[in-house]
Amino acid sequence: MLEIKNLKFRAGEGDREAEILRGVDLTVKDGTFLVLTGPNGCGKTTLAKSIMGLIKPTEGRIIYNGTDVTDMSITERANLGISYGFQQPPRFKGMKVVDLLEMASGKRGLSRAECCTFLNKVGLCAGEYIDREADSSLSGGEMKRIEIATVLARNTGLMIFDEPEAGIDLWSFARLTETFNSIHEKSDATIILISHQERIMAIADEIAVLSDGAVVKHGRREELFNEIVNGIGYGCKYLEGGV
Repeated sequence: MLEIKNLKFRAGEGDREAEILRGVDLTVKDGTFLVLTGPNGCGKTTLAKSIMGLIKPTEGRIIYNGTDVTDMSITERANLGISYGFQQPPRFKGMKVVDLLEMASGKRGLSRAECCTFLNKVGLCAGEYIDREADSSLSGGEMKRIEIATVLARNTGLMIFDEPEAGIDLWSFARLTETFNSIHEKSDATIILISHQERIMAIADEIAVLSDGAVVKHGRREELFNEIVNGIGYGCKYLEGGV
């Protein structure tokens, strides 16, 4: 179980200091598929990065499976079973896609068949990508899908994805939706996924709405879906166009 207690994050100094997170409280039970949504700039990515340890919160605590991870390093959190997919994945010149998948899985000599399985799940033709370098020769959408494949290969207890649908085509988006649904149905993993997409929210267990650095709504999908789609009670629609 993930417990976020009164999490705050401030950036800048003096008159330019801004409070990005304003006391976030959120509990996500094991095995839950949670979509985190809200308007641009409301703090979604900051919250996700705080959970992974990429950002250190100014105040508050983050508890994962009974362990306070607030002051732990990224590596320590990864070893506890937390993984993260960036909105804009890094590139690695000189490193092949197969190398990334092997490192993510923690297995030496990951079979070609296993690599192909992970790549196929994110809508990539494995034979065309497995031996390519993960560098600037790949498009943003291709790198996005490869990174998601590495998170799947890592097979952690808590998977965090920051807008995984960004920059990918319609067919690949459909495959990703199927993949997230399959992961949720066939594993005990907890999934936290940042998205504005209605089709992703439609397969979630729960939805949490972030606004102005705080959780303003959190509940079962069937309780919140329609009002979020229609912008009821929030002053604006949080869903955006795209794939």
